[in-house]
Amino acid sequence: MMTGESSKKRDFVHEYLLYLQVEKGLAKNSLESYERDLARFRDWAGKNGFELLAITRRDLREWLIDLGGERLAESSKRRMVSALRGFYKFLMFDGHLKKNPAEDLDAPQKGFYLPKFLNRAEIESLLLVPDVAQETGLRDRAILELMYACGLRVSEAVDLRIQDVELDAGILTCRGKGGKTRKVPVGSSAVEWLKSYLVLRRKKENIEIRNLFVTPLGRPLTRQTIFGFIKEYGEKIGRPDISPHTLRHSFATHLIQNRADVRSVQQMLGHADISTTQIYTHITDTHLRKTYEKFHPRARADFDGKEND
Repeated sequence: MMTGESSKKRDFVHEYLLYLQVEKGLAKNSLESYERDLARFRDWAGKNGFELLAITRRDLREWLIDLGGERLAESSKRRMVSALRGFYKFLMFDGHLKKNPAEDLDAPQKGFYLPKFLNRAEIESLLLVPDVAQETGLRDRAILELMYACGLRVSEAVDLRIQDVELDAGILTCRGKGGKTRKVPVGSSAVEWLKSYLVLRRKKENIEIRNLFVTPLGRPLTRQTIFGFIKEYGEKIGRPDISPHTLRHSFATHLIQNRADVRSVQQMLGHADISTTQIYTHITDTHLRKTYEKFHPRARADFDGKEND
């Protein structure tokens, strides 16, 4: 497998399209469809901090969740999944990967691919992992608090500027997909951790960038950095499967579980279509059903029908 700088310089999507054209003899229209589909996937991967050669099966489940919420024809979704399967099969057979993460990947079905989220106890455990006595630990705690408090995408957290957060008012302005801005309330816990982080950030001299979150050297934080430390902290609480998007899913799920109206959650998440937000109602329905079946005496299949004396 190729790694490092050599792999970054290569355009594997272009190589795959060339293979389809020369070796498979695909028609121009088919090639253009593959190109559009793979460009959409590459854009999604970049925004979420994923490298094409490092994509895992879990990462693709996140993509399927997002794909399931898009207003696309089912045939278009199936074509995109097919394009991805072929692309990763090509990468494996060409020697760039040892395993095909998209093997047997199925197109999303409505209500089937439910987002993973953390329960409240897991959220609390995750927030306690960073060592806030260290500069990066304090920064990471502020990021985790803010992403969970506001349901931010990782790209939105990276792009935040200092002036985007009104600490006294408890309001955050972020730029989402398509450059659209939205305002989201910030909880008191996140505000307090941001204040602590900003005290430390302002002690740094000669920082010319306006980004809210920076490295110890005063450089802009990357999506990959946030993805990396969330994975690391997740492993420490027994949840190695989480990603930055898990915090966004947890934010929405917990709001719906606590009876927030879907329209308000849609606005805070920045979803263009409410059907995308409604997937979180399916999560809570599933959670309630499991709880009911676990604890209600007449919900179990093995109930013998006898009344207690």
